[in-house]
Amino acid sequence: MEMKKKDFLLVSLIGVLFGLLLLPVIKNLHARIFSLTFINVILMVFGFAVFAVIALWIASLVAKRVPVVLQFVKFAAVGALNTLIDLGILNLMIYIFNHASGIWFSIFKGTSFIIANINAYFWNKYWTFGNDKEASIKEFSQFLTVSVIGFVLNIGTAALIVSKARFTGVSAGQLANIGALAAVAVSLVWNFIGYKFIVFKKSNEIKTK
Repeated sequence: MEMKKKDFLLVSLIGVLFGLLLLPVIKNLHARIFSLTFINVILMVFGFAVFAVIALWIASLVAKRVPVVLQFVKFAAVGALNTLIDLGILNLMIYIFNHASGIWFSIFKGTSFIIANINAYFWNKYWTFGNDKEASIKEFSQFLTVSVIGFVLNIGTAALIVSKARFTGVSAGQLANIGALAAVAVSLVWNFIGYKFIVFKKSNEIKTK
């Protein structure tokens, strides 16, 4: 898979968005180790952008011997962005509506996951797996099926942890984020397998040959 300038521009954009979407998470967690001053925010966003570019560059070198590494790193970058879209929107709604448990948490988590999932489709289709063809009904239905299963795993994992887990010194908002992160990990593994071997299987075979 040949690297292009566009790849580095896109991954730097992911880094910037990652840093920006991390802000409501930090705000909601009331993190004392990191102050959200203007300078700190700029440094954080710039740092993530630089890190993303360096990580992709290293992956491109390794991919000369193991091609699938570059695809995996792209997927991981998109996954990181989706995680922060998920967490960012979740924390924004928790902050605005001041609810971090019960049915409201499930609604917030479902909304944030759906938005992140739509984002995942376009990034993975056109960037990670390099599928330049127009989306077909069959492809989208496959994507939707994989995503719905991932959605159930995501919501189920998050809701289970929020309703059952108890940690000393952990606030409701912090527990909500623990549940969300665990849910992301479970659905991320499922989604990668589903997207790679079911939804974008043909384009993936072409790109890795």
